[in-house]
Amino acid sequence: MSSSSEAPRPLVAALDFDNRMIPAHGHMAVDYEQRVDFARLRDYRLSRAMQALEATECGAFLLFDFYNIRYTTQTWIGGALGDKMSRYALLPRDGKPHLWDFGSAAKHHRLFSPWLHEGHSHSGMLGLRGAIHPEVGLMKEAVTTIKGLLHDAGLSGMPVGVDIVEPSFLFEMQRQGIEVVDIQQSMLDARAIKNVDEILLLSQAASMVDGVYQDITDALKPGIRENEIVALASKKLYELGSEQVEAINAVSGERCNPHPHNFTDRLIRPGDQAFFDIIHSYNGYRTCYYRTFSVGSSTPAQHDAYRRAREWMDAAIEKVADGVGTDEVAKLWPTAQEIGIASEMDAFGLQFGHGLGLGLHERPIISRLNSLTHPVEIKAGMVFALETYCPASDGVSAARIEEEVVITANGAQVLTKFPAQDLFVANPY
Repeated sequence: MSSSSEAPRPLVAALDFDNRMIPAHGHMAVDYEQRVDFARLRDYRLSRAMQALEATECGAFLLFDFYNIRYTTQTWIGGALGDKMSRYALLPRDGKPHLWDFGSAAKHHRLFSPWLHEGHSHSGMLGLRGAIHPEVGLMKEAVTTIKGLLHDAGLSGMPVGVDIVEPSFLFEMQRQGIEVVDIQQSMLDARAIKNVDEILLLSQAASMVDGVYQDITDALKPGIRENEIVALASKKLYELGSEQVEAINAVSGERCNPHPHNFTDRLIRPGDQAFFDIIHSYNGYRTCYYRTFSVGSSTPAQHDAYRRAREWMDAAIEKVADGVGTDEVAKLWPTAQEIGIASEMDAFGLQFGHGLGLGLHERPIISRLNSLTHPVEIKAGMVFALETYCPASDGVSAARIEEEVVITANGAQVLTKFPAQDLFVANPY
C-alpha cells in the first residue's frame, strides 16, 4: 500500500467517466497511456473494507467468501480450490490482513504479493468442506490461532464478523468463547461502489464478450448445437485473456419459453429464436451479458416480443441514476402475471437487475420481488446489469436482453456494445 501521507494522484482526463466514454483497454499496462492502476485498485479495495470494519463493533472480520478474500488480500486461487471453504482471511483493525491459503500457495504469495505483511501469509487447511472430519481438529487449531492473534492485537472480547461459514467452524468459534456476528451485508455494501480501475476492468471484460458475440452470429446456423456454441464462446474468451468462464447459457427454439437457465445438446433449427448469457471474469471482474437472435429468418411474434423487451430495457436505462430508488426501476417492468407467470418468485430473474464486480450478484438487486418493499438508493459508481424477458405469442419463442451499466454523475453509460436495439437475424436466408 502507498504511504498514508501521499496525496492520491489525480485521474487523467481520459478516465473522467462523468464526461468521457468508458474505454476498453488492451490486456497490458503500457508506458504511453494511463490504464488500470493495480496499486490504486488494491489500496481502494482495502480502504473500503476497513471503512466497513470501523463502522461496526467488531475487532476483526473473518472472511471465507472468496470474493471478499480477494477484495481485502488482493490474492486469488480459482478453479477447484476457490470455493472449498479452506481459504480464509482475518482483517483486524490495524488494516493488515492475515491470509490462510492452500498449501504452497502461501509461499507463492510471500514471494509475489508483497502487500501482504511479513508473517501474514499462512498455509491453512480446514477440511475441504467436510472431506476431512472436524474430529481431526483442524478447525479447533485454526480457531485457537485466530483467538491468539486477536489477543495479541488487543482485540480480545470484541465480536468477530463473519461473512459465510461452515457450521462446524461456527460452532468451534462459539465453543472457544468468540462472539460471532454476520457482516456479509457490510462487505457487500463496501463492494457496491466501484473505483475507476474496477470500472475499467468491467469494461474490458464486456468488450471481450462483444467479440464473442460476433463469432456466435457467424456460427449460428441450422445444425449447430447449443453446446457447440458454449464451446466456441469458452475457447474464444480464454484466448482473449479470460480468467474464468463461469457459465454460459445457450437456449434455443422451444426451450426459450420458459427460460431454463442452462444449455443442452439441442440442434438449432431454421427460424429458431436463440438467446445466450455469457458470464466470465477478467482480472476478477465479471460479465452477465445476454443477447437474443433469430436463426436465418424471423416471425412477427418474435419481433413483437423483442420490441417489448427492448422497451422495458430502454425505460430502465433512462431511469437509473444517482439518487434513484430501485423501486422506481422495478415499477417500470411488467408484473409476473403480465408475462403469464403465477408469482414474482416464479418470475424472479426475468425482469431483474444485479450488481457486477468480483461477484456475479452484488448490490443492488432490482426486482419486483424485493425492491418495491425494500428499495435501495442507486449511487454513482455502482455497476450493474439490467435484464428483461418477454415470451412470444407463439408459445415457444422469447426475447432476452441484458445491458451492463455504469452509474456516473450524468446518468448511465452502457458497457455492453454488441447491437441489440432491434432483433438480430443471424445468417439470413
